[in-house]
Amino acid sequence: MEWIGAGSLLAWVWLLLGQGFFWRTDVRLPDRRDPERWPTVAVVVPARDEAAMLPDSLPSLLGQKYPGRAEVFLVDDGSTDGTGALARQLAAARGGLPLTVSAPGEPEPGWTGKLWAVRHGIALARERVAPEYLLLTDADIAHDPDSLRELVAAARSAGLDLVSQMARLRAVTFWERLIVPAFVYFFGQLYPFRWVNRPGARTAAAAGGCVLLRREAAERAGIPDAIRHAVIDDVTLARAVKRSGGTIWLGLADRVDSVRPYPRPGELWRMVSRSAYAQLRHQPLLLLGTVLGLALVYLVPPVALAAGLADGDTAVAALGGAAWAVMCGTYLPMLRYYGQPPWAAPLLPFTALLYLLMTVDSAVQHYRGRGAAWKGRTYPAP
Repeated sequence: MEWIGAGSLLAWVWLLLGQGFFWRTDVRLPDRRDPERWPTVAVVVPARDEAAMLPDSLPSLLGQKYPGRAEVFLVDDGSTDGTGALARQLAAARGGLPLTVSAPGEPEPGWTGKLWAVRHGIALARERVAPEYLLLTDADIAHDPDSLRELVAAARSAGLDLVSQMARLRAVTFWERLIVPAFVYFFGQLYPFRWVNRPGARTAAAAGGCVLLRREAAERAGIPDAIRHAVIDDVTLARAVKRSGGTIWLGLADRVDSVRPYPRPGELWRMVSRSAYAQLRHQPLLLLGTVLGLALVYLVPPVALAAGLADGDTAVAALGGAAWAVMCGTYLPMLRYYGQPPWAAPLLPFTALLYLLMTVDSAVQHYRGRGAAWKGRTYPAP
């Protein structure tokens, strides 16, 4: 047990110092200044059965205080709950930026529903306003009034082709507080923001809830056609932009929030498991390595500490306790960002166990033919 505990501690020392300082939460919008000319922006919002979310999200887009021209294009992706009609009612009642609501019909073979809707929205925006930038945002994301202005100013000032912010997810219920901060923490561990933002680095990622994309960069990368099959569309989009020579930036948001509630654990489970195996490229060996890695990094420390104390083995207990302490220390900044108490940090091994089980369940559902299921659609592996 001693060598396993030592391996876990060494892994945490590496993660602390060698993984792009993923645990820090200070990656925010880069320094920015107002451009001499504000470019035209089209806000594209794919929406499928989002009537419950729109009253909290759509008015925030329509109410953007943007100095240039901006229009909102909401694409109703086969909704059955009156999403499109409600969007028109909200626009008529609230006013603000012009809103166009359209419906592209069912996606063609080889397309995910969201990207089919995005394709339709981009095409419509090109025809109507010829935008220089596209803001791709989800129907459950609320923006502060100056969000668009700040995004465009950052992109212009830093010469970025893509600027993406990880929306602050809701963390109100017990299960949200337990799982949501860890979701962002794990994402940052997998895609360290500092590596993403380094021009010469291969790491690329974006957060699909808020992506400002220069139209010329999208065309150069073949977006969205080149990624039409992607279940994890945000990361795939960022990779395509970076691969085509574009400059990208990803950080945490201060002015962008998700309004979607996850009051029950089953809803959070489905959010993670629907794409976890796709993240592993549907490779059984990658799944095995992920399970073993999660066990070594997150489960061994508390087990080693408990076993060492029970057996009177101070070396094993010390190794497990030290690894657990480093783990908790790296988690504290994310807990502070989400307004959670420091005493929640020692619960991270339990949360990691849940994520391990979600990942295994994602693989099981894939081989049962129910992988990547979302809102009545199931997408096979490309």
